[in-house]
Amino acid sequence: MTVRIGVITFPGSLDDRDAQRAVRIAGAEPVALWHGSHDLEGVDALVLPGGFSYGDYLRAGAIAALSPIMSEVKDAAAKGMPVLGICNGFQMLVEAHLLPGGLIRNNHQHFVRRDQRLTVENSDTAWTNAFRKGQEIVIPLKNADGGYIADEQTLDRIEGEGLVAFRYAGVNPNGSLRDIAGLTNEAGNVVGLMPHPEHATEAGFGPDTSVAMRSGVDGLDFFTSAIAAVARVAA
Repeated sequence: MTVRIGVITFPGSLDDRDAQRAVRIAGAEPVALWHGSHDLEGVDALVLPGGFSYGDYLRAGAIAALSPIMSEVKDAAAKGMPVLGICNGFQMLVEAHLLPGGLIRNNHQHFVRRDQRLTVENSDTAWTNAFRKGQEIVIPLKNADGGYIADEQTLDRIEGEGLVAFRYAGVNPNGSLRDIAGLTNEAGNVVGLMPHPEHATEAGFGPDTSVAMRSGVDGLDFFTSAIAAVARVAA
């Protein structure tokens, strides 16, 4: 069985091709999907990629969350399909109420680009099962509107229910409350995060490591996790 993972392109997407490449490197078949379509083309999982959909007008991800294909994304997520939102895709997921809270302008008011250390807080999701809880990974980060916010009641709930998937380690790059870098839904099939795992899937093009420059491939495990999760359901 070849797992087919759809990558949705929105007007202003920048990292859709990178996400397709990451899917291919992980061993699945990438399927290019268009925001204006209502057809998911029978895919097994979905990626909402990074970029600046609709120029980040109104709020980052807010207009894209109303795109025609998002009704199918919501239905698929409700039925258990693995859905990953990366950066702008994470913003879409919160705007579509598939994940709680919101994302606002970085607290220092500047675009940030860095190789970011993360702590894995939840390794029981469709996109994190290849990690260990407490594992530290390094994933590239690039955003201007990456500050995660929620009211105290919501923050306490997501902490208590184990819905924090990733937390910033070492430095908080954007002022996200409680250092939250990524979330999962209660079912564990929907995950969103600000850093970009698709940029850490191939040696020679990832973050620096103690072994060699640009050798970091921690992002690959996001995609192999999804492949394994789909295979388990199909078995």
